Amino acid sequence: MLTLRNPQGLSYALMALLAGNVLFDVLLALADVRDLTADDVYFSDPTVLGALNLNLAYSMAFTLFAVTGVVFIVWFRRLRKNAEVWAADLQGRKPGWAVGSWFVPIANLWIPRGIAVDIWRASRWEPYAADGRGELALINGWWTCWVVSGVVNRVSAQMYKTAETFDEYTTAIHWSLGGYAVEIAAGVLAILFVRRLTSMQHAKATGIIPAAQ
Repeated sequence: MLTLRNPQGLSYALMALLAGNVLFDVLLALADVRDLTADDVYFSDPTVLGALNLNLAYSMAFTLFAVTGVVFIVWFRRLRKNAEVWAADLQGRKPGWAVGSWFVPIANLWIPRGIAVDIWRASRWEPYAADGRGELALINGWWTCWVVSGVVNRVSAQMYKTAETFDEYTTAIHWSLGGYAVEIAAGVLAILFVRRLTSMQHAKATGIIPAAQ
């Protein structure tokens, strides 16, 4: 028998973790800005930003990102299971894909987004109604920023590896800074997405309408 699972407590932890990721992205982006505005003859010490040890910051940011990923997937699967209760026939993929789709190369660029849309439709008050104008803008904006940030970060990482001249290094920093900017946008939109979708499910489960905007 299918039962609803309350995602609210998990969503609060997830939003806090996402906010932490955004904070680290801002700090590390500031390090890039510092390097771009440094004297042309030399860059400032690349291991520190004021009193912040950048090597430690990168390590902490990676750990936080990994923990956030785990919590996000647990939250995502819980909401997918709830969607099964309300509109199983609208779900294009089995619940296991809410976890597995994130680890399938190439396909993870679009399958999780499709699952998120299916969950969204099942979670609204009228699952079978047509999508409203701009209704999926939050999902699409978050997903676009997430994918673009991943691509830009890969490009910048490769540029750093091959950079040999001042100009090449500067170009790599510009790409890195661009990656952080898009990643920050993705983080903010992810927080809004988590809040909105959790609110929709809570409102539907309790009969309290409308959900928080």
